[in-house]
Amino acid sequence: MPAYRIAEAAGLLGVSDDTVRRWIDSGRLPASRDGGGPAHVDGADLARLAAQLHEAPEPGTTRGSSARNRLTGIVTRVVRDTVMAQVEIQAGPFRLVSLMSREAADELGLDVGVRAIATVKATQVSVDVP
Repeated sequence: MPAYRIAEAAGLLGVSDDTVRRWIDSGRLPASRDGGGPAHVDGADLARLAAQLHEAPEPGTTRGSSARNRLTGIVTRVVRDTVMAQVEIQAGPFRLVSLMSREAADELGLDVGVRAIATVKATQVSVDVP
């Protein structure tokens, strides 16, 4: 399972590093340290918090952006069958859902807690792994 540094976790959640540190200190977000090094957050724990934090924006509310946005986020859910996969990504306040072949999801290694980039163009969402 991937692990993220505090700054990476903050970027994926759309909050400050200090906010993530406070969540760790309060027990809201579990973290571990290897040999006294910097704190790391497990990807699955980060995905659970991301899904809890952000509700969908109000209809008609948008940020200044173009149709070719690349939204970095964390995978919060993956449903696979024999042919297709449904991948959900929380990118700041935005929840994105992409339908792709199971083969593509497997090749990208898309699982809960993995950082992914959703590229949105018109009505299509493409997913890349950094």
